[in-house]
Amino acid sequence: MKIVETQTASRPVDVYRTRLATRSQIEPRPHPVVWGTNPSGPLTPEQVRTYDRRGYHTAEGVLSDGDIATCLSEVETVTERLGEDPRVIRESSNGEVRSLFAVHELSEAIARICSRPDIVGVAEQILGDEVYVHQSRINLKPGFGGGPFYWHSDFETWHAEDGMPTPRALSVSLALTPNLTTNGALMIIPGSHRQFVSCVGETPEGYHEESLSSYRPPFGTPDEADVARLSEEHGIDMITGGAGSALYFDSNCMHASAGNISPDPRSNLFVVFNARSNSLGAPFAASSARPEHLAHRKVA
Repeated sequence: MKIVETQTASRPVDVYRTRLATRSQIEPRPHPVVWGTNPSGPLTPEQVRTYDRRGYHTAEGVLSDGDIATCLSEVETVTERLGEDPRVIRESSNGEVRSLFAVHELSEAIARICSRPDIVGVAEQILGDEVYVHQSRINLKPGFGGGPFYWHSDFETWHAEDGMPTPRALSVSLALTPNLTTNGALMIIPGSHRQFVSCVGETPEGYHEESLSSYRPPFGTPDEADVARLSEEHGIDMITGGAGSALYFDSNCMHASAGNISPDPRSNLFVVFNARSNSLGAPFAASSARPEHLAHRKVA
């Protein structure tokens, strides 16, 4: 695969144009999915090939019952301590906690879990570089009241609003409760990671606050016709798993999750790993960068 050069003497050349004035577009991804060439790592060669083709990998039993109890306890303690803090995002409908950001900074116990070899090692194996945490959060979907997350590509947002040059990043979703077909489990369009879907509309100043509490943000959201086209081409996979299971998925996967009106809560710890060589610059399609708790700029 030919790699597109993304650096000039002044700033990166934008090969992922988005937040366009008139119409969206779907373009082939010009960068690889698997950057690493060293076959050693937590994943087998076949698992790496499947990740390359479908855009994700799943595993059961990554977290123990003790890990899960620690994470859920830490969320309760941290949110109570923070009160009304921008890192705590609440449901617009009922005020319940929707997301808690920067959890690896707020909890040493969670930070230790995020840095375990079986978690960070997968990221380093696929991205072919040392990595750092670009973003961490816990998403909560309580029974009967957990809101949906509309279709989107994380990389589109991270590129437009955070200045991430290429999709040399991946997310790890660690299930703190069972993820079921009935309680708002993640949906992924497999293969969508190989196409970049641009979005329409100039990013407003301070827009991140509105986007985090809205299930379908008005900016950075793909056109329905584009999602339908990808779905017709690739289908939709529902990612279910037991408490303690893990989903590793490419930053450019088109994904979403429905609301939870079942009695069963659905909570997940998300950790985003970015390659050190892919560190953030100026936003590509926003007037200013998002806050540090949404996009960490320290490559520790």
